[in-house]
Parts: sequence; structure tokens; C-alpha cells
Amino acid sequence: MIKTLITFIIVFGVIVVVHEYGHLWWAKRAGILVREFSIGMGPKIFAHQAKDGTVYTIRILPVGGYVRMAGWGEDKTEIKKGQPAALVLEMQQERPKVKRINLSDRVELDGAVPILVTAYDFEKSLTIEGEVFGEHQTYDVDHDATIIEEDGTEVRIAPLDVQYQSASVIGKILTNFAGPLNNFILGLVAFIVVTFMQGGVPNPINQVGTVEKGLPAYVAGVKTNDEITSVNGVKTNTWDAVVAQIQKSQGKKIELDIVRSGSKKQLAIQPKKIDGAYRVGITTPLKTGFWDKVTGGFQQTAYMFTAITRALQQLFVRPNLNDLGGPVAIYQMSGQAAKGGLITIISFIGMLSINLGLVNLIPIPVLDGGKIVLNLIEAIRRKPLSQEKESFITMIGVVFMFALFLAVTWNDIMRLFIR
Repeated sequence: MIKTLITFIIVFGVIVVVHEYGHLWWAKRAGILVREFSIGMGPKIFAHQAKDGTVYTIRILPVGGYVRMAGWGEDKTEIKKGQPAALVLEMQQERPKVKRINLSDRVELDGAVPILVTAYDFEKSLTIEGEVFGEHQTYDVDHDATIIEEDGTEVRIAPLDVQYQSASVIGKILTNFAGPLNNFILGLVAFIVVTFMQGGVPNPINQVGTVEKGLPAYVAGVKTNDEITSVNGVKTNTWDAVVAQIQKSQGKKIELDIVRSGSKKQLAIQPKKIDGAYRVGITTPLKTGFWDKVTGGFQQTAYMFTAITRALQQLFVRPNLNDLGGPVAIYQMSGQAAKGGLITIISFIGMLSINLGLVNLIPIPVLDGGKIVLNLIEAIRRKPLSQEKESFITMIGVVFMFALFLAVTWNDIMRLFIR
């Protein structure tokens, strides 16, 4: 139980944080202010503000993470009329400017001016108004001023020029695509690491790599480096051909023609059914060169990418909740991966990361793919959709994804108890 939970937290956390870091990296290069980059969810337990204004936080629930971009959706700090605040002022050109605004009763600032806020504009005019010691005052707010929110998190204010909406179309597209791109890169790295840990990649020739003790091939006298030239008289020039003929036997005794150290031999073997397939206990040899391993990682990534893409296409043609898995299913798979050891866990990270990247590219509003579609519409129209239309479209996506999440999670739970 504990091992499964730890594996789930690590796997899910790594994948989501890598995804969100992609958005963070490209958003900054597009001129978008990233107000917060969080590892975990829920109440904050650690925060550090970088020089560029981004606050890096760790939150108490060690699952997932997120990026708060200025102007993204409804990411605005709301101040109610009459709300008490405290201002840290700095003299600039004979007129004070606000550098910090404190809305939290958890934080005290030395020398701060108390104010009952009556109006403010942190996007255009950069001003704040209110009652200060019984008098109405209006202060200019510095472009890079920070605001301490009620939960104690200190973030930059978000003038229009650093908001998501002000970035170029290509900047928005790259920012939205960066999350899935990072997932694909993580998947590739994971599979390359796996090939190195395994010592190489399968060599699809008709030569025996290893012979497992106690299984039919070992009993019959098959040895490492034997070349299987035919099975039941059918020529086998590749490993796939050897496997196909063994499966075709349906458990009946087969005759192997082999070449060993230049000499020809013939061996009779009785295949054994293991995990639903007929096997004799031999494996393909490995290619162990450095570039063979790297290439093998690329090949495994391409195979996984193709397999998941086909599965998603099939899901659109024939929708079935049983073909989907939510957090409950991922938790179960994490337990199975934990039992398989470190190589299995890293392979699971690679598979799940590619899966997340592809799912996020589905053109559904609220997913990265849906946002990219809106970016492309903006490029064609040469102007963005109105905020009302974009918010409405996004809300449809949120409702759909939330309903789908509930349905998938319920289905996962039911499958768990039915078993």
C-alpha cells in the first residue's frame, strides 16, 4: 500500500511538473509573466520569489502542480471595496510609488501605510485609491509591484503588457504546446534510460540470446548463440518468424533446425503455454552498442506514440469508458509497476508521459490542444476572440472534462470493487 502510494506520487508528480515546466519556460520567453509555479496542490508550505517575479511554491498535497500565468483565464487578484490593506511606498521622482500591497493578516510589513481600498487598477493606469488616516489618497503603483494575497502568497501584479493576451500568436502557441512537448521529451529520456538499464535492445535476428533454465528449450539442449534456421521445415530468417512458428504450433511438438558453431543440428521441443502464449524459453540477443541503445529508446518512444495515437483514434470511433483510466486506474498501475522494479517504473513513466502529452493535444477547450485551436483562429482572424466568447468556450470544455473525470473515476472504482 505505502509502496504503491509513493510510486503513484512520484510518477504522477514528475510527469505533471515536467509538463507545467514546459509552459513556464516558453511563457517567459513569450514575455508572459508567470506569477506562480507550484509543485503540489492545496495550502502552501514553502515559497520563494525569483528576481523575475515568479513565485516558486511547494504545497501540502504532493500530487501534480500548476502554472499561474498573468491574464490566463481569471487569474486576477480581487480586492473588495473597503478591504483593509497595507502599502509599502518608495519615493520616485518626488512622488511615492507603491512597491508592495499586503492583503494578508498573516504578514506584517514594517513601515507600511494602512489603507481602506476604494478603487484600484493594476492593469492600465496602475493606481490604488482609498482612505488613509481619514483622508482620500491616490497612489501610483510600480509596474513590478507585488501583492501579498490573503493566504500569504506574494505574487507580481499583472499589467496588460505582461499578460497572456498581449503575447504574440506564435508565443501563445509555443507556450501551449510546450507542456505536451516536455512530456514527449520525458518519455524519450525514460525509454533511453530503460534500454541502458536493460543492457541493450533486442536484435531481431534468428539467433538465441538466452535460454531460461527449466523451460522446454533448455531441456531440449538449445544453447546461447544457436541460429534457428527453420521451425517444422519453415525457414525462419528473423526472430519474429521464429516466434510466429512457435505460436502456430498451438502447443504441439516442433522440430528446430539449428546451426551451432558451423554444425547443423535438429532438436525436438514441446512448447509450453505461459501467460496465454506458447513459449519455449528463449530470448532474442541484444545489441549493446551505445548508439544501439539510444536508437532503441527512440524506437520504443515511436512505438508507444503510435500505439497510444491508434488507441485514441479508436476511442473516438467507438467511445467506451472501459478504455479510459483516471487517477484510480493510474494508482492501480503504479502498484503493478512498483512490483516490477525500477525498470518497470521508469517504463511506466515513459508510457504515461507520452499518454498525457497526446491527450492534452486533443482539441477540447481547456486542454492545451483546445487552446492551440483558439490561437490558430486568432491567427486566421488576425484578432483574438472576445473575452466573453473565449470564456464561454472554455467553460464548455471545463464542464465536459469535469463530467468525464467523474464518469471515468466512478467507472474505475466500480471495476475495482467488481473484481
